[in-house]
Amino acid sequence: MNLLPKSHKEFSEKDYWNKFFKKRGNKAFEWYGEYLELCGQLHKYIKPKDAILITGCGNSSLSADLYDVGYENITNIDVSEVAIKQMNSINSHRINMKFLCMDALNTTFSDEEFNVVLDKGTLDALMPDDSEETQKTIDKYFAEIKRVLKLGGRFVCISLLQSHILSKLLETFCDKSWMFRVVRCHEAEERNAENADGPTLPVFVVVATKFKAMPQLILELCLAGEKMQRLQTPEELKTYVKSAQDAAFVTNGLAKTSLDEDNEVSLDLMQPGEDTPRYTLYVVDQKRSQAINKYAVFIVPQGRESEWLFGTPAGRRQLQDSARFGRLVVAVLRRGHKFESLDAVKEELAHAAKMLIPYGLTGQIPFLSLGSDVGRRVKVFEGSSTFSGDFVVEDVDVDGATHRRLVFLDNQFLVQSEAKLKSVKRKNKTKLVVDFGHISLYHSFMCVGVQIARSPTTNVAVLGLGGGSLCMFLRKCYDNLKVTAVDLDPAMLEVAKNHFELQTDEKLEVQIKDGLDFLKDEVKNGNRYEAVMFDMDSKDRTVGLSCPPRQFLDNQVLDDVKKILTDDGHFILNLVCRDVELQQSIMDTLKRHFKHLTSVKLYEEVNEIIFASNSTKLYNADDFDKAVRELNACARNKKLVDIRCVDLKDFMQSLTIIS
Repeated sequence: MNLLPKSHKEFSEKDYWNKFFKKRGNKAFEWYGEYLELCGQLHKYIKPKDAILITGCGNSSLSADLYDVGYENITNIDVSEVAIKQMNSINSHRINMKFLCMDALNTTFSDEEFNVVLDKGTLDALMPDDSEETQKTIDKYFAEIKRVLKLGGRFVCISLLQSHILSKLLETFCDKSWMFRVVRCHEAEERNAENADGPTLPVFVVVATKFKAMPQLILELCLAGEKMQRLQTPEELKTYVKSAQDAAFVTNGLAKTSLDEDNEVSLDLMQPGEDTPRYTLYVVDQKRSQAINKYAVFIVPQGRESEWLFGTPAGRRQLQDSARFGRLVVAVLRRGHKFESLDAVKEELAHAAKMLIPYGLTGQIPFLSLGSDVGRRVKVFEGSSTFSGDFVVEDVDVDGATHRRLVFLDNQFLVQSEAKLKSVKRKNKTKLVVDFGHISLYHSFMCVGVQIARSPTTNVAVLGLGGGSLCMFLRKCYDNLKVTAVDLDPAMLEVAKNHFELQTDEKLEVQIKDGLDFLKDEVKNGNRYEAVMFDMDSKDRTVGLSCPPRQFLDNQVLDDVKKILTDDGHFILNLVCRDVELQQSIMDTLKRHFKHLTSVKLYEEVNEIIFASNSTKLYNADDFDKAVRELNACARNKKLVDIRCVDLKDFMQSLTIIS
């Protein structure tokens, strides 16, 4: 039997409600939660001695529940004779409570007769749209509420706050003679989420308190916890409410469906009043038949979010596959916030975790992590530059060691440069210094190309300085090598010197200029290099290419690279491209400029290192094997590493000789 209206318009029609209540019989119909879910808010704003008017009571048990806990001065009205007859019969033993058949638009009560007017879904039923006819109806309804409320009285309205309804409430009650407050009722929302046919919008409690004219507008909001947020304008309130509704729509939708296995959904969780996300949640699903476990939330410790397993869709998919969860929510702790403990994070994420749980699952939600704490992320320096935008230098703990990282905030999940810190004793004091022997995996792969290119005197050009880790490793590892680093951003040179211990001298020169201009000038000046390395990020995130900027792969630029390479020189490219077709196009372009190409890419890395040469000598696996061994030996001799900087087996298994 279909008991819900066929169209929104029927919500406001008397005949519909009479038929509805006859079908329902004496069974209570609760639109937005029952007393147990609402009492936490209602008891804050309604006193037991208050004279209470409940408009559009229907056959809800709310008034009876309030009566039974001490709120005895309650008058209920409804336009449906059937509902009122039922309620008088059901509540005959509650002798002080009244049920009257009355139109809320035209009541017979005296002026200022009530301390509270309580509306649970009535406004939503009366206002299915914002047509002119509906507006006139609501004007009458609100006029009656204003008339019957005492000074200091409250209009308490439980609503889904669709945009036209919130706008009308603000238009009517948001002035200096009313204090206007909106509180999200999570308990009622969670109860609704248990119903497969329940509403997907959050439930709000609106409290409009009647005052004499006040010196200023008082407009407050609480979307989580107990803390009220003071707002300045109605438009600001609308924005917050709309954001909460959009998020709830997505989370409730996800609870009732599954994502395609190649897809994931990401959600940012914000604290009220803050501009930056506190958490980012990634939702990943797999076929239920392949899952042993149904659902879990994986908390990524601070500092680990950029790792392939947590920072890429493919990595998160592998994480889910290995644990075999039907749904896995990967929670990333965003920078700029303080996290007290793993237990505190779990408590904060509990509500979002419930909202994302697949429909029909109950019980405790498993929270997983890498350890027993939330990790450590300490800001060392923050700055901004014309070229790189806002950036931060921070120390993070990974596997018991401290790492210093440079991160551009417009691409927060990509580490631009990293150095491992080690403890040394100087003058009986322990100090953390940069471990120049520790470089990122992809940087170590790039160094293999330099080893292949080595000659008695080797000149290397590195376009893209970052924190200078790659340049310092090359400088420390090889005696007969001159590094010329190029960066457009002067701020990066200062960061590298001040926070990554970059040392410039006759072996390591830094030029602050556009890399494209550098290449042109070197061609013009006739300078030659055994190796040219591209290691710069792209600011354009729209083309699926993170490294290098697209213009550095244009034909003229690659021609300039060829011209400044020696006859046996090597072009070494750090390529980060998530677009398969674009990646193939880039490889085709490189083939037109270089006779020999080789690629090295580990499965668990976003970076692909390309070696290109026009030498008379072909690339072959034996030469790369030898270069890895010689690089490791050289790094050991210089005491940069204890054993190796490149794993020979991993490198050779990831090697693809293209041409």
